[in-house]
Amino acid sequence: MKKILVVGGNGQLGNCIRKIAPDFELDYEFIFTDSQTLDITNEDQINTVFTENKPDYCINASAYTAVDLAETEKEKAFAVNAEGVASLAQACKDSKTTFIHVSTDYVFDGETNLSYSEDDFTSPIGVYGESKLKGEELALEINPKTIILRTSWLYSEFNKNFVKTMLNLFSQKDELGIVADQFGQPTNANDLAEAIMNIIEAKEKKYGVFHFSNYPETTWFEFAEKIAEFSKSSVKLNPLTTEQYPTLAKRPKRSTMSLDKIEEVYKIEPKYWENSLEECVTILTQ
Repeated sequence: MKKILVVGGNGQLGNCIRKIAPDFELDYEFIFTDSQTLDITNEDQINTVFTENKPDYCINASAYTAVDLAETEKEKAFAVNAEGVASLAQACKDSKTTFIHVSTDYVFDGETNLSYSEDDFTSPIGVYGESKLKGEELALEINPKTIILRTSWLYSEFNKNFVKTMLNLFSQKDELGIVADQFGQPTNANDLAEAIMNIIEAKEKKYGVFHFSNYPETTWFEFAEKIAEFSKSSVKLNPLTTEQYPTLAKRPKRSTMSLDKIEEVYKIEPKYWENSLEECVTILTQ
């Protein structure tokens, strides 16, 4: 039986993988770690976990994701998103483990009207994006058996995310302002978990960088409007410009990613974001 090590098992994606793990338990043994049992900035802990478990696959679902805080905690962001990823990639190489690492659309600057392909020039505009890009580069350099999945605007019924924040605010406020000039692809983490398992199940593996998200693109404002509609909220939403809602870290204006490669190589068909969102809101408001 093959073993799958899930690093960051208590995070949003880790919980989504945990949810579907029973569907695969005839073929795979899942090992879930959290930041206590496996801190990816601690090489000794990594080596111990790999020596004890000898995984066939390692899914890195852990990350430093505080986009604004990263601007003042650069060392911490790079320690987790770059150096920690490099340590995992090395452990995977040493133990002949396939490494599946989750990255972000924030590796792009967002200054385009086209969808980004996997081969397009990366140019992050904040520390978070810089640290994630460095992690990608180190992982691919260290371990050729690495699959990087760039995703975007991740949410689910687990942990903290935009959907849960909005539902919470809808219950407290009559009116909210939401940024309406930043474009991207909201992605249900449950769909990402399924895509990762599809890749693991694929007979032939192709390594390198892939984009995965729901589609098509939308804005944070339209995203919030749909959350309000699906939760039957009467909150009044007002569109804001990026300038009207300043944040410590800059966000890409349009970080829409092409999904052609993952569809062609792994036959994974991305889902329509509104359908995936409705499923999640239904779970959260039952």
